[in-house]
Amino acid sequence: MKLATYVQHGRTRLGCLQDDDTLGDLSGCAGAPASLVELLTLGQAGLVWAADAARRAPRVPLTEVRLCAPIPQPRKFLALGGNYASHLAEAARVGLVRAGHGQVWFNKQVSCVAGPYDAVQRPRVSLQMDYEGELGVVIGRRCRHVAAADAMAVVAGYVVVNDLSVRDWQLRSPTHTLGKSFDTHGPFGPWLVTRDEVPDPHALRLRTWVNGELRQDGHTSEMIHRVEDMVAELSTAFTLEPGDVLTTGSPAGVGALMDPPRYLAPGDRVRVEIDGLGHIENPVIEEVAA
Repeated sequence: MKLATYVQHGRTRLGCLQDDDTLGDLSGCAGAPASLVELLTLGQAGLVWAADAARRAPRVPLTEVRLCAPIPQPRKFLALGGNYASHLAEAARVGLVRAGHGQVWFNKQVSCVAGPYDAVQRPRVSLQMDYEGELGVVIGRRCRHVAAADAMAVVAGYVVVNDLSVRDWQLRSPTHTLGKSFDTHGPFGPWLVTRDEVPDPHALRLRTWVNGELRQDGHTSEMIHRVEDMVAELSTAFTLEPGDVLTTGSPAGVGALMDPPRYLAPGDRVRVEIDGLGHIENPVIEEVAA
């Protein structure tokens, strides 16, 4: 299934993508959970309910709704740095060498979440706004101390992510959190593709375009740390919960590491596409006054 969160007539709804490019309005069915997180919390019973409800749900044309991030308010939005050899190689060419070979995680503050087609803002304090197309993993079950061999069982599904970054703010601190968490700098979606529709998350082509120019063309098979290893690592340290979003790193081609650097500017459009998951596309605008 492809499960979506959307707004129609000012109301937030839960939907399921149909073959005719409509959404089945799950919120219009008896027993509907209030959100996708609540649906995931129900476990397999929730997914069975959603599959049944999608067959009888009223249909809504995609053109009549605004898609939100599938999980508009995740409890955690965690990102893995340096997980593609090609990205590490391009960083090394400009003297950015990472010590060690373990997983390097950082937080993206959840206030950065944006919808798959929402405008994203270049902050007034920096001209170094950059893109990173990534595969996102959504956790489906509360868990702790999950062995890698068992980790896929706690994954609900996958999303497309743009880990937007403000490079000068990112590099001023080893945690990266400030430079990765500006408002609107975490668009993802367009829907949650459930695990059963993605036989191997390490067999997906990932591409990023800026204004129609292909900038990143990678493959999740290049990931240094696999999804199951990520879940095992994180769940060793703390509890993962339904709706938590883990974004898994980016291949070569980011703007900051081009010669000369090519940062995003208002008027640009960034499209990230992953095979089988769909695409997100966000226009860049100047920061909106609070």
